[in-house]
Amino acid sequence: MKRKIVIAAVTAAVLAGGGAATAVAFADDDSNDREVSSSVASDGTARVDVKDAVAAAVKAVPGTVTEAELDDEDGGLVWELDVYGSDKVWHDVTVDAGNGKVLAKHTSDDDDDHGDDRDRHAPRSAAVSLDSAVDAALKANPGTVTSVDLDGERGGAPHWEVDVRGKDGKQHELNVDAKTGKVTADRSDDAHDDDRDGDDD
Repeated sequence: MKRKIVIAAVTAAVLAGGGAATAVAFADDDSNDREVSSSVASDGTARVDVKDAVAAAVKAVPGTVTEAELDDEDGGLVWELDVYGSDKVWHDVTVDAGNGKVLAKHTSDDDDDHGDDRDRHAPRSAAVSLDSAVDAALKANPGTVTSVDLDGERGGAPHWEVDVRGKDGKQHELNVDAKTGKVTADRSDDAHDDDRDGDDD
């Protein structure tokens, strides 16, 4: 008798768990309204680098990534990526910085933060891919990429803006020419502090 009760309880738990899993699976389809939860706390270290986040985003939404940023989302680390889809539509993709899973994806609308501004950043004029720009930036300044963005505002010349947290502990902003791959600028946030310190003497 006890065995039958235990089997019935286990069966009920499995069925209830299966129902919950089904509800979670359906909730995943409506990614615009659901909260994303990363497996890494915002004060932790991302285990997924920018290239792995890009690969996950492009697998979920075929196209070209023009922006990726490591961000704090609801207390967890995530990669937020802009993908210019093969469908010629902008998509926002959120990837867990701990395990590389796609947490959310949706098409951008005109009310989004970027609006029509992203249309001129479409990857049509970038001969250098995001991956190549990241490689060039890390060769110039080894560390961890925290942000990369295709930009074309300065005189219309397209370039990748790459933020690197260097092995020296400083945050570095590098510009990589989107046509040649040449690192065109290297500014350290702390360099400005050093300049101000020199004025105090």
